[in-house]
Amino acid sequence: MSKLEGVNLSRSPVFLGVLAFRGPEAARFLQGQLSADIEKLPVGASTLAGLHNPQGRVVALLAVARAASDELFAVLPAELAAAVAQRLRKYVLRAKLRIEEVGDALSVVGATAEVAGSTSPGFPSIEWGTRRLLLVPAPRLDEFNFADAAAGSWQAADVAEGLPQVYAATTEAFVAQMLNLDLLGAIDFDKGCYTGQEVIARSHYRGRVKRRLQRWFTAAAVPLRAGDPARSADGRTLSIVRVAAVATGQELLAVGPYAVSQEAEGGAVDRVTSADAGALVEGPLPLPYPLPA
Repeated sequence: MSKLEGVNLSRSPVFLGVLAFRGPEAARFLQGQLSADIEKLPVGASTLAGLHNPQGRVVALLAVARAASDELFAVLPAELAAAVAQRLRKYVLRAKLRIEEVGDALSVVGATAEVAGSTSPGFPSIEWGTRRLLLVPAPRLDEFNFADAAAGSWQAADVAEGLPQVYAATTEAFVAQMLNLDLLGAIDFDKGCYTGQEVIARSHYRGRVKRRLQRWFTAAAVPLRAGDPARSADGRTLSIVRVAAVATGQELLAVGPYAVSQEAEGGAVDRVTSADAGALVEGPLPLPYPLPA
């Protein structure tokens, strides 16, 4: 049998980690911690979910897969894995589950949907835009044919698809809707309470979100990073969420006022004229999903 195509993201600049939640109350526990409806997640299904602080700001984004009724895996940046595991363990109390870091045992492999759905022996699989993340035991990595420079291409695809990420530099920096989590199916507004739920629900039902994640381009030669400031040609201030190198420069996802017309509607638009306020970016560029009017 020929090898499957993929990119081992856990051994690339993406540096993804994996947490395992095992036990008869694992799903119920996560239901009270994350913004997605974990208890209704069928075995074999996956979802993006946010872990938030009481102010509704995103501590981490978790891509969650339900491997069995009593076993779930979550993929997130490795730099946050230990802190997130420690944070969640504080709330376990008497719940019947274990929270473990298993990034050494499971590698995160990026693959097309066709590869993930092939007839090859299955792995826990997570929907990731138009692609999939596979959780592959280290001894089985030789079943894959890893493409050269695929990690960079994967990052560029993430940006093009408007998929946010939270790193150590940006943890607790953005309210959920600023990262478009409501547009990406990462928030269930009908489920019960979870940390930050009150603020997130109020923004959804009573207020209008003025700042959103959008896609931009810059020809700046200096590499940009998550957490850096940027400014648009019309003077809006932006906060960078993630960056990908492309042939002609850098594409990025950044949070800022998403409509200049907000100013006329009574919504304040941050403006800056100083060149010290970050890289000048062009856009916004199209996203594969619409922003609210």
